[in-house]
Formats: sequence, C-alpha cells, structure tokens
Amino acid sequence: MAASTSNSDVKVTLYWLSESRAQSILWVLEALSVPYELKTFKRQPDMLAPKELKEIHPLGKSPVIKVERPEFSKPLVLAESAAIVEYLLDHFGGEEKGLIPKRYASEEDKAKGIETEEWLRYRFYMHYIEGSLMPQLVTALIIDGIRKAPVPFFVKPITAIVASKIQASWLDKQFAVHFPFLENQLKTVPGTTETQKGGICGPTFNAADILMSFPVIAATHREVYSKEDCPNLVAYADRLSKAEGYQKAVKKIEEVEGKFVSTL
Repeated sequence: MAASTSNSDVKVTLYWLSESRAQSILWVLEALSVPYELKTFKRQPDMLAPKELKEIHPLGKSPVIKVERPEFSKPLVLAESAAIVEYLLDHFGGEEKGLIPKRYASEEDKAKGIETEEWLRYRFYMHYIEGSLMPQLVTALIIDGIRKAPVPFFVKPITAIVASKIQASWLDKQFAVHFPFLENQLKTVPGTTETQKGGICGPTFNAADILMSFPVIAATHREVYSKEDCPNLVAYADRLSKAEGYQKAVKKIEEVEGKFVSTL
C-alpha cells in the first residue's frame, strides 16, 4: 500500500464525457475529500468522444484524471476506471475512509494468508465490473446503434434482423448469466441481514460498489432485468442511487452540465 498523500499538496483534474461512467470517479474523489477540478466534454453525433480528449490521453476516452503534485516532474495522466480508483485509494486514504474492506480479520489470519470474504469480494468486483459486466452493456449500446442507424427504408429490415440476431445469439445469453449471478451474490453478502442490506461485498459501500453503480443503475433504466426476476439487484440499484456520495456526484455534474443521465 502506497503512503497516503496530503490532499493539500495535490491537484486532480477529472475529464468527464457526457453519458459516461466518470461519475464513479467523482464519487471516489468526494469520498476521499480530494480537491479536484471537473472538465466536461460533449459526445459527437456518432456518440464518440471529441478529439480534444486524445490531446489529454492517447486513448481519447473518459474517465481520465490528471494528477499534479509538487514532487512530480510532470503531471500523471491515468485512464481506465479501476486503475484510476485504485490509484486514488492507494494514495489518498482508501482504507482509512472505508473504501477498501479490512483484508484480514486477525493477525493470525494475516500470518496464514486468510483474507476476509468481504475483501475477496472487493478484489473480484474491482476487476469483474470492467472486465466482464461493462462489455455486455456496451454491446447493448452497439446493438441499439445498429437498430437506429440512419439507413434507407428498404435496408432497415436487414439492420433490424442483424441486431436481433446478435441480441439473441450473444447478448441475451450473457445477460442471463450475469444478472442472475449478481442477484445470487446479493443474497449471500457477509455481515448483512434481511432487514439491513448494504453493498455487494459487505454491510457498507466500498470502492467496488461505487464502480458497480453505473452498470447496475444503467441496466435498471434499460430494464435489462426485472424486479420480479432480480428483486435484490433492483433494491441494490436503488440503494446506490440514494447514497450520499452518488447524489453529490450527480449534483456536481448537474451544476456543470445542467442535467445528468445515468444510462447507456
């Protein structure tokens, strides 16, 4: 674990693209009390990021952060949500602020290398969200683009068939795996009860829940899963959307953009 950095010595700039999942980074910055500046960009008509983002990072996508510290010879620029979050947690008190679960229950467990279930879940979900879950929702967005593509009317049935084929042969099957999996995971969260629910790792939200907020809430808005099939997942999405950190991030974006949309 890296040494915690004094917040007064750092300047963080978050580059936020409209209709992106950068609000998760906002939530983390707020939770860590890290001072930051928010710079927003609008998507182009093709829904891609403007070229200006490539001037900040070669991948030209969001979220991206720039970190400036007195000891740096030049600013540090980071892309990829999980990598950004892990950097912020490591350097600005993630454990102290409760965004990283306790790894070992005792010194004896530490000596034996026995991690807590909450920490193991946290480590898994920090990778699962971007590696497994988000690609499926991005695929859904691409399929929507095919269906809505501005093509001649006589071609429209063809694009509709193509989109439906991809939906049936791949996406629906993936959704049928991932969302029931999350529903079952929420039934077995350690440290929670039927009347006291928390995050997907433990009784309180941590950084994995913050990253999970975008895909879960976006999928709820798209009605990818139903309350009848996944009641725990719908309730989890509702808890995330009402969390103080989430609401602060939404308010910040609304102040800059005038509105906030959490969907794909």
